[in-house]
Amino acid sequence: MNATANRDISVDQLRVGLYVHLDLKWFEHPFAFGHFKIKSEEQITLIRSLGLKTVRFSQELSEGSPPPQVVAPLSPILNAAAAASMAPELSQIMLAKQAMMAQMRLRRQATERIENAFVNTAKTIRNIEKNLYSRPLETVQQATLLIGQITDSILSAPELAIHVMGDKMGGEELYLHSLNVTMLSIMMARDIKLPVEVVSVLGVGALLHDIGRKEVPDKILHKTEALTQAERSFYEMHCQFGVEMGQRLHLSPATLAIIREHHELFDGTGYPAKLKGESVSLLSRIVAIANYYDELCNPSAIADALTPHEALSLMFAKLRSKFDPKLLQVFIRCLGVYPPGTIVQLSNGAIGMVVTVNTARPMKPTLVVYDPEVAKDDAILLDMERETEVNIAKAIRPAQVPQEVYNYLSPRKRVSYYFDASSARPQAGTP
Repeated sequence: MNATANRDISVDQLRVGLYVHLDLKWFEHPFAFGHFKIKSEEQITLIRSLGLKTVRFSQELSEGSPPPQVVAPLSPILNAAAAASMAPELSQIMLAKQAMMAQMRLRRQATERIENAFVNTAKTIRNIEKNLYSRPLETVQQATLLIGQITDSILSAPELAIHVMGDKMGGEELYLHSLNVTMLSIMMARDIKLPVEVVSVLGVGALLHDIGRKEVPDKILHKTEALTQAERSFYEMHCQFGVEMGQRLHLSPATLAIIREHHELFDGTGYPAKLKGESVSLLSRIVAIANYYDELCNPSAIADALTPHEALSLMFAKLRSKFDPKLLQVFIRCLGVYPPGTIVQLSNGAIGMVVTVNTARPMKPTLVVYDPEVAKDDAILLDMERETEVNIAKAIRPAQVPQEVYNYLSPRKRVSYYFDASSARPQAGTP
């Protein structure tokens, strides 16, 4: 909002429909935001009870004709009367806000725990990928143990939340395609209630689906421009290379099928065998969706990356014939319209980033919200399930937000996911 579009008015000139800016710190007022459109007389009374003589308002965002230019301060008697009449209600609202702040502290603690678990898992997978050729059988056992632990945690939890990793995780080098595909695949398997032993096979297959890429030269793997036909043909052989490696590792037939078929598509346009429909195994169809989505979000040429929202929209709107329709619906249902990592604009104009989606309530994610009055480390965490004043208006690309907003939200260039299966949500008293 352009500062020149704002001017001061007396609090006795407030009316429903005005878009106001409270020049107070976030914890000094009872509202979710310090700027909002007034919706009720009760909000006006609350503002008057805060002790302010004037507030700024934006005509551009307000409804109706502007108030007169004259600023007539409210009489001290009226102001005191308003404060006295609203004191009990204001006290209750501020208590609720204090509970909200306590809950945000718990969320930050939970986020730190999840991010530490992500780092540890990522390091384990790095070692698995590093040692797969030199100590193959031992490494497969390690992979199976890791997947067993992840599967048990995810399937036994009453609810599952998917988190996008923040910018404190040691840089972009901790991005792992295999970990993202594993997390997203197990998420889908949980939703369709596959048995635990089947999910364990799925997890190992998702983790090792690209082991054949070790046989593909780096100049092909990391090429950012279009591959030649010869390069494309060689690259597509990584599925067969992976199967051959998997056979030497004595992987199960179902795991080998995932390695062989993770690039097969439901309409028969995939590779290597151009299998169609249910001739592709169920587990391979699950991994194919997770794999395709992650490659859209995290391609070799990072400049070509789609946002999570764009990737999901593209898969549903234009590419849906390529995927098992029932499984694609499951994928979208779990991640929601705005997957973790999506930058969004709220109905009040505020900008935030989706950081957590609970798969049981995907349309009500948790956001970190940009507010220049709040330090980045203490940023507002907005739980859309509890929030009634605003809603998500639209997704926006990172390049569309001002630099200071981008730096505050710090979206990673490569999107990394991890899970929280500990509880439904942090609790801190009555919200």
